[in-house]
Amino acid sequence: MTAADRRALLRSMFDAAVAAADPMRVLGPHLPEPPRGRTIVIGAGKASGAMAAAVEAHWTGGPLSGLVVTRYGHGAPTKQIEIVEAAHPVPDAAGAEAAIRIARMVQGLTQDDLVLCLISGGGSSLLAAPAEGLSLADKQALNKALLKSGANITEMNCVRKHLSALKGGRLAALCAPARVVTLTISDVPGDDPSVIASGPTVPDASTCADALAILEKYRITEPKVAVDYIRRGHDETPKPGDPRLARAETHMVATPQMSLEAAADVARAAGYTPLILGNALEGEARDMALMHAGIARQVLQHGQPAPAPCVLLSGGEATVTVRGAGRGGRCAEFLLALAVALDGAPGVHAIACDTDGIDGTEDNAGAVLSPDSLARAAARGLSAKAHLANNDGYSFFAGVDDLVFTGPTLTNVNDFRAILIG
Repeated sequence: MTAADRRALLRSMFDAAVAAADPMRVLGPHLPEPPRGRTIVIGAGKASGAMAAAVEAHWTGGPLSGLVVTRYGHGAPTKQIEIVEAAHPVPDAAGAEAAIRIARMVQGLTQDDLVLCLISGGGSSLLAAPAEGLSLADKQALNKALLKSGANITEMNCVRKHLSALKGGRLAALCAPARVVTLTISDVPGDDPSVIASGPTVPDASTCADALAILEKYRITEPKVAVDYIRRGHDETPKPGDPRLARAETHMVATPQMSLEAAADVARAAGYTPLILGNALEGEARDMALMHAGIARQVLQHGQPAPAPCVLLSGGEATVTVRGAGRGGRCAEFLLALAVALDGAPGVHAIACDTDGIDGTEDNAGAVLSPDSLARAAARGLSAKAHLANNDGYSFFAGVDDLVFTGPTLTNVNDFRAILIG
């Protein structure tokens, strides 16, 4: 198998992982029975537009109405469900206005009505309804601080819940007494529905004290009005057992594990033994790269935990503590750190991409790595270590034509990593 063949195989595994989470493929079997009353469809997330289109394609229970909010460029054609596009990862006025409209839609419902809520990753930023007394600017500033801090997704969403009018179960409370069925595509380690998009229809066991501890951990003190709001602790989220959420239920329709298993099937068909290291790996991208590089070297030197040819597969969400001024998301950061750690180890090719098609705030999904990547970069005057120190993975891989572009995939099951050995 040539180097080009190996790169094609890596891309095929990534494509299979994305296809396994395609809303049109996975959502239909999870639709509930039609209600006696109205059916209102709401939702938020990078996949919510495609999920709304899938609902319309598979629904046989009568008229639908509603609104979902997704990221700019992630919309899908629908006839009955309105799709609004807004900003991610820092919220904007379009998301705030859509959130207010959704809140109004679900008030005054009866026990005979059904609220079908479509949730996927990115919903925290897109469903941007500040708590009373806070402004959108306050939420934007705190969001930016969290994104640069190195906080993981569970920590970030804990804070977001306690600054929101809709997250942390508050949206489901507004829907009562209607039945609320949430269909979720998971983008968080562990598939915890209370963390995905900050769980707008799920009871929240975290507290204002937990959120304040996270802010203190990462030394986030601004904006003061938002930090003080959490410190007062006067507006807690609905907790488990809250009667307003008694008729709320959640169903997982796609997960990172499902996507990793689809990629594993592609690897087996090509004669490679797949080793799924985990679907919920977390930590600094650079640290995760060192761990993956160590396993790859163990395969090369000792044939453990499996002899070559094999492929290491993993999912989850890395974090990046931004200290430099470069470009790139967590997948580019991971892959650049992997390149430095492997130092051109023969027979090792890799890919790291975000399954939503957008690595951080860039236009690429991720990048690919070959044994000759460092040598090709050096020939063009590019230093992997210097670019890594500047958080500039995008520029490095752009310089060697190794970026991966997919455009929005209209789904989101977190990071995908594959390291082909042999």
